[in-house]
Amino acid sequence: MTKPQREPISAAMTVVSPCTNVCRIDRRSGWCEGCRRTVDEITRWPRADDAERQAILDQLPTRVIRKRLGVSW
Repeated sequence: MTKPQREPISAAMTVVSPCTNVCRIDRRSGWCEGCRRTVDEITRWPRADDAERQAILDQLPTRVIRKRLGVSW
């Protein structure tokens, strides 16, 4: 029985990850609080080509995570 083959991760990619090492998913939006990508986008990133990566990056400026004021009474 042979092992399933994985797709190679290309080292020739030129679109750099927006990761900021602040890896927390906002419950309301579903976006990472650091880079504003979804879990699916983060997971796909290593295997995505430059066009897909750029498409993800192009969406990020429109994603604003709104914080509630943490007021306890």
